Amino acid sequence: KNTTSNIVSKSISKGGGISTYRGLVDIKPQATGSVTKIECEALLLDEFSVSDTIPDIRVANTESLVAHEASAGKIDEEELFYLQSRGISEEEAEAMIVSGFLSPIMKELPLEYASEMNVLISMEMEGSIG
Repeated sequence: KNTTSNIVSKSISKGGGISTYRGLVDIKPQATGSVTKIECEALLLDEFSVSDTIPDIRVANTESLVAHEASAGKIDEEELFYLQSRGISEEEAEAMIVSGFLSPIMKELPLEYASEMNVLISMEMEGSIG
């Protein structure tokens, strides 16, 4: 009763990868006054990758609010060009953009995990992983 939840899903697909958000929000009759917001954001790093969002939202009362939004995008070529014009390699620029995309999530992680994630992103963008 009178609760709030925020669900944030961020995904990155590369090399023909497929990311899927499939989530269930089930608001029971007694959960009046509850508010739920679901945000799904996908960053597609090539033209072969896709993202699917499949929310399952069940609301059993008329006094609760649920909002869902989903977006998918690619790395902005102008942003990439700008970073490269400052002497940053394409791989480093892409890694910076990916890290920026993930920064709201990374801020919530313990420092050692966020640092490791940055290293893994850089390695992946350089082609050292996979």
